[in-house]
Amino acid sequence: MTTSPVDDLAAAAVATLTGERWVITEAAQHIPARSGLYAIYGDEQAWNDLEIAPAPDQPLYVGKAEASLVSRDLNGHFATNPKSKPRTGGSTVRRSFAALLREALDLHAVPRNLAKPERFANYALAEGGDAHLNEWMHSRLTLAVWPAPAGMPVPLGEIETAVIGHFTPPINLDKNPRKLTRLSRARADMAAEAAAWRPRS
Repeated sequence: MTTSPVDDLAAAAVATLTGERWVITEAAQHIPARSGLYAIYGDEQAWNDLEIAPAPDQPLYVGKAEASLVSRDLNGHFATNPKSKPRTGGSTVRRSFAALLREALDLHAVPRNLAKPERFANYALAEGGDAHLNEWMHSRLTLAVWPAPAGMPVPLGEIETAVIGHFTPPINLDKNPRKLTRLSRARADMAAEAAAWRPRS
């Protein structure tokens, strides 16, 4: 039975993403500045904090980096570069974790741009929130990556779709046949809080 390039590449990605993984603070030593897929794993306490039945051997989230796994993952989602500020407003992964950890970490949503409040679904976190979220992410999550091979004959997004279909990670909303309904509600609640934000007089 012949398989398609997407099937072959997805199988290779799944094999790699279920292999070696690194704690967030050490991942920079291992992750190449190349395009590819990444899988975010959590320890048992992370699953409990998120109020999801623990499955630590399954990824919580799978995503793609079209340009660089370093800039997308380590800098964008995990804010490991001390020179760059965390940007929950620019990271759907951070917004999802924040929504599910809202009460546990006492997180509050604000507009991404306080000077021009809009696009409340892309909420940011009130002062101190990003630091609390970073601490939780750095202590509870690990990361695996699959660098895309040079000259890949199909778009990276097609491989991502197949891998998400294989794992059905609970934090993925798009492309996920078993997405977590509670997550959509939690993000909507955060967006509503951001929309209700008013500057202090």
